[in-house]
Amino acid sequence: MDRDLGSEPTPIDKSTVLDVKPLRFLVPIFPNAASASTPQPTPFTFTLPSGPFPPGVLPFYPFLVQDGSQRYASGAQNPNVDFGVGGSIPAPVPLNSFKTPSTSHPNGGVNRRKRTHRGTVDIEDDDYSFSPNQSGQNGSASGFSAPGNDFEIGSTGKRKGGRPRKIVPENGEDTFDVTPIMDSFLAVFKIHDFEEFRRSIGDTDAAQTILLVYDLIRRRILQLEEAKGISSGVSRRPDLKSGAALMAKRDRTNKTRPIGRIPGIEVGDIFFFRIELCVVGLHAPSMAGIDYMSFKDTGDDEPLAVSIVSSGGYENDGDDADVLVYSGQGGVQRKDGRMFDQKLERGNLALQKSLTRGNDVRVIRGIRDNNNLAGKIYVYDGEYRIQESWAEKHKLGCNVFKYKLVRVPGQPEAFSLWKRIQQWRDGTDTRNGVIIPDLTSGAESQPVVLVNDVDDERGPAYFAYAPRLKYSKPFVTSNFTTGCQCLGGCQPGDTACPCVRKNDGALPYTSLGIILTNKYPIHECGMNCACPPDCRNRTSQAGLKIRLEVFKTKDRGWGLRSWDPIRAGSFICEYAGDVVDVVDADEYGNGNDDNYVFDATRRYKQLESLHDDDSAGVGKSPFPLVISAKENGNVARFMNHSCSPNVFWQPVVCESNNDSYVHVAFFAIRHIPPMQELTYDYGMVAPEKVDKGKKNCLCGSTKCRGYFY
Repeated sequence: MDRDLGSEPTPIDKSTVLDVKPLRFLVPIFPNAASASTPQPTPFTFTLPSGPFPPGVLPFYPFLVQDGSQRYASGAQNPNVDFGVGGSIPAPVPLNSFKTPSTSHPNGGVNRRKRTHRGTVDIEDDDYSFSPNQSGQNGSASGFSAPGNDFEIGSTGKRKGGRPRKIVPENGEDTFDVTPIMDSFLAVFKIHDFEEFRRSIGDTDAAQTILLVYDLIRRRILQLEEAKGISSGVSRRPDLKSGAALMAKRDRTNKTRPIGRIPGIEVGDIFFFRIELCVVGLHAPSMAGIDYMSFKDTGDDEPLAVSIVSSGGYENDGDDADVLVYSGQGGVQRKDGRMFDQKLERGNLALQKSLTRGNDVRVIRGIRDNNNLAGKIYVYDGEYRIQESWAEKHKLGCNVFKYKLVRVPGQPEAFSLWKRIQQWRDGTDTRNGVIIPDLTSGAESQPVVLVNDVDDERGPAYFAYAPRLKYSKPFVTSNFTTGCQCLGGCQPGDTACPCVRKNDGALPYTSLGIILTNKYPIHECGMNCACPPDCRNRTSQAGLKIRLEVFKTKDRGWGLRSWDPIRAGSFICEYAGDVVDVVDADEYGNGNDDNYVFDATRRYKQLESLHDDDSAGVGKSPFPLVISAKENGNVARFMNHSCSPNVFWQPVVCESNNDSYVHVAFFAIRHIPPMQELTYDYGMVAPEKVDKGKKNCLCGSTKCRGYFY
C-alpha cells in the first residue's frame, strides 16, 4: 500500500484473516548481458527457474530445469557449485524428487549418479518424470533409477499420482550401507573374477549371475530395512540401492551395447525392475524410453536407436503382437498441462535415422504385473525394424512423432505368447492337447492342467494327488518355543514375536511370497500360533499361487511349467508325498522303481552358493528327510532335473506342541518367463554311492555334467 512519507501509519487490523495463496515459483532477476542484437542492454532480465539463463549465470539455488529430469541447466557442469556464500553448496534437490539425495556417504553408501561415456548425469525415472518417453540430454546417458516394484512388502506406503512417498526411516536416517551386503554376494559368486570381455560383451552365465546377485542384494536390503523399522508407513527403493551399488563398482555386463542381439539375453526374458535392463545392457537408460548411440559416418556423429521401452507412458499402439506404433519423446508436460510440439532431436532423431539405415531396434514391452499393481513386468520382445514415421496431432493439440515398428520374423514367441495365455484364461481360445483341465481335482486353489501336444500318451501312471506332506512321525524338538500371538499376522521388526526371533529377527518373506532370507531352515508359524492363515510367515502353507501346467516333454517324460511369469525368489510349491522312515533312508530307492523321490540328505550345489558362509549345515541336510511321491504327491513330483536349474529348495520348519514338521519348499532362482520348464538340481549322493542309480542327463545345459541320480 502506497502512502505519503509524512502521514500517520495506517492501523492494521490483526483480527482479519487474509486469503493468501503461496507463489508457485519465484522468478530470479539477473543482469542482462549485451549481445550483437542488443548492444545497449536493459538493466535486468527476468528468468524462469527453467531458464534459459544469461551467459555466465548458473541456476539459482534451489531451482532446476522443469523438464521432468533431474539435470542441471546448460553450463552447470559441477553439481556442487559455489554460489558466492562462502563455499560449495550441495547440489539442489530436484523439484520432483522422491528422495533427498545424500551428498556424502560416510558409511560406504553410493551416490546415485551415473558415470557414462558422455559425462555424469543425474538419475531419472520414467514413472516419475513428466514425459513418459523423455530422454536425457545425453541420449543413452540418462541415469539408472528404476520404477519401484517393491510395493509388495506389506507396508502402507502406496503411490499416489504415480509417485512414491518420500523415504523417511523412523530413525531419521535416509541412507543404508549396502557395501558389506554387496561385497559378500560378489565374493560368493566371484563377480570380480569375470574376465573383462565378459563384462564388456557378456554371455548367458555372466548375465544370469549378475541379475541373480542384483536380486539377492535387493532382497537382503529389503529385509534388513524392514527389520530395522526403516519403512514403517513409507515406501522403499532397495531396487535403486542395489542397482546403484553394482553400477558404482562397474559390476555389469554388455557394456558395449551393440545394435541387435545382446549376448546372454534371450527373446522372451522378463525383468521386474527397469534397472535390471541396465545392468545387463539391454537398455541403458532407466528413465528414457529410447536408447541410442552415436554412429560415425562421413565424419559426423549420427544417432541410431538401439532399443526402446514401451511401458504405457504414451498412447503407444501395442496391441498387435508383431507391430508396435511408438510415440516419440518429449511433448506434453503431464504435471502442469502445458503443450508444445515434439522436436526431431535426440531419441526422436535417432529413430528417424534408424528408419533410414534400416538397423534393428530391440523392443521391451512393459506389461502390468497382476500380482503387484504398483509395478510392471518388462518383456524382451526381440528385434524390430522401423517401417515408417509421421507426425500427427495429439488429442491435446500438439504435434507428436509416431514410428511404426515391425517385428523381425523368425524369432521365438514373447509378447504374442503372453496374449495367447491370456486368451486361454479368458476362454476366448482353447489350449491344445488338454487331457485333464485340473489334475488336482480341486485340491489346490489354482487348477493345474494336464497337457500332451507331443504324442498320444494319455497321462502319467496313477497317483493320488496330495497337496501336503504326510508324516508317519514328526521330528522331536529340543528347543520348543510357544507360538506367537500376532492376531493381525507377524510383522517385520517385531522383536516380541517368537517367530520373528527364530528367523534371526526378520521375516523370511515379503507379502507376495518372495523369499528374503539367505539362511535355512526357515521357521514358519505353526499350529500353536494365533496368527491368521494369510500371515506372511505362512507362505508355504498357503498352497499354489501360480497357475501351473503338467506337460509332456519331447524326451524327458512329464515336466512342469507355469502360465504365469514367476519372479525371482517367489514361492512355487512344496514337495508333497509320504515321508520315508529315516531308518530306511540310506537304502531307499536302491533297486526299486520309485522315480519320484526327494532326498534331502544329498548335496545340493545351488544351496551352497545361495547361503551365507556361516549358515549352519551348508552342503548338508539339516534334517534326514526323504520323501516318496510315487503313491501320493503333488505337482512337484513332475519337476525334472537340470544341471543349470531355475528353481531351488529350502527346508521349512513348522512346530506343533513339542514336535517339528519339516517341509521342502521350492523357490525361483531367477525370473522365469511363462511356459518355461521348471527344473531343480536333484543333488549329488555320497561318494560311496556314486555308482548306484546313475542316469543319463538330457537337460541340454552348457554346464550339463552328463548324469544325475
